[in-house]
Amino acid sequence: MTAVESRPAGVVLTPSPGGHRPFGARVKAFVALTKPRIIELLLITTVPVMFLAAQSVPDMWLVFVTCVGGYLSAGGANALNMYIDRDIDAMMDRTSRRPLVTGMVSPREGLVFGLSLAVISTLWFGLLVNWLSAALALGALLFYVVVYTMILKRRTSQNIVWGGIAGCMPVFIGWSAVTNSLSWAAVILFLVMFFWTPPHYWPLSMKVREDYARVGVPMLPVVASNRVVARQIVLYSWVMVAVSLLLTPLGYTGWFYTSVALVAGGWWLWEAHGLQSRAKSGAAGAKLKEMRLFHWSITYVSLLFVAVAVDPFLR
Repeated sequence: MTAVESRPAGVVLTPSPGGHRPFGARVKAFVALTKPRIIELLLITTVPVMFLAAQSVPDMWLVFVTCVGGYLSAGGANALNMYIDRDIDAMMDRTSRRPLVTGMVSPREGLVFGLSLAVISTLWFGLLVNWLSAALALGALLFYVVVYTMILKRRTSQNIVWGGIAGCMPVFIGWSAVTNSLSWAAVILFLVMFFWTPPHYWPLSMKVREDYARVGVPMLPVVASNRVVARQIVLYSWVMVAVSLLLTPLGYTGWFYTSVALVAGGWWLWEAHGLQSRAKSGAAGAKLKEMRLFHWSITYVSLLFVAVAVDPFLR
């Protein structure tokens, strides 16, 4: 038998000064503040771009330090996001076990941890990669924390559209790490991620609509019907796929990338239109199957960027 402690939504558990917080659990809590699963996705878009920028295998030490710097920077942004959002995290089912809510990490510790990672990651990039990459990483962190978390998230249904810019920046960071410059290839891949983010996140928001409604965060599925959200998902999906095909006519990629982009993009559009059809028919709950597109969106971006990395070796 296992006893499970229950608590009302919105109650932050703060250990007493002498409360027992095991060292191992504390370490896991600080790691959780960085949101490792999200950072995995960011690194998937960083490393392949380095291969494309080098048109071969990039210096592996450079890849390593860029990935470490990217983890530190994104981890700092995520920790600061949790510090700012700890009030609403306590009232949402899917975030109610985050470290700042359970009290495994205190708000002061979370703030110091996030700020420390921000400073360390900027210096790491500047000293071991280049200062352009450092500036881009710091800009992404500030955009996510200030523009998205503090300004947009609780004020507009377009929060994830513009806030997603921070998640597009690893493309620029990966390219600049190799070349100490930017190019149209990097801009195109940045735009792919920009148009990918809303149709990636809106299906998840549809699933947890009640969570966001409870805390007053106006995600699009909270303020609009499933039919309207699905129409927006289809619109962004078509633009995303079209933009992804621009790399080849501009001479940055060849047949392999184009083939993957067409097949993966075609399957994405099939899923997006399927979601729209179900929304139009009035499907709700499990019948809407919105998470099918969410899960495919992660597979799509993984396949696309693997193709970005492999394509230079097949031309």
